[in-house]
Amino acid sequence: MTMNILEYLKKQPLSCLEVAAIWVVCMIPVPETPLDDVAFIDKWTHFLMYGTLVAVIMAEYGHRKSVIQWRRFLIGGLLMPIVMGGLVELAQAYLTNGVRSGDWLDFVANTTGACLGAAIGIPLARVLSTRNKDC
Repeated sequence: MTMNILEYLKKQPLSCLEVAAIWVVCMIPVPETPLDDVAFIDKWTHFLMYGTLVAVIMAEYGHRKSVIQWRRFLIGGLLMPIVMGGLVELAQAYLTNGVRSGDWLDFVANTTGACLGAAIGIPLARVLSTRNKDC
């Protein structure tokens, strides 16, 4: 059973919006802000972006499914965002003409955030799945 892009956009709108936002934010030049003085602010930002992304993907999946297909759930909800994090870092390194730089520690922050997002998203998806609703 294949799903075209428009169907996926209808079923996972927040996830798609967040993926697009992450790509845009990670590819544009970052202006200087007072938050630049916060230690590791860049890593915290990556951690939160990917943690939120994974939690939202999993919550939307759980909301629209009555039974969670664990293999698909973990590949699409955890593994693919981690892969995307690596691709974003490579794109920053090779496609931004030095405006942004790819950083392996950013990738580590992405992955760590994604794992925390899964720790939140898995129980959330279970609660939201239609088999657990009192309807």
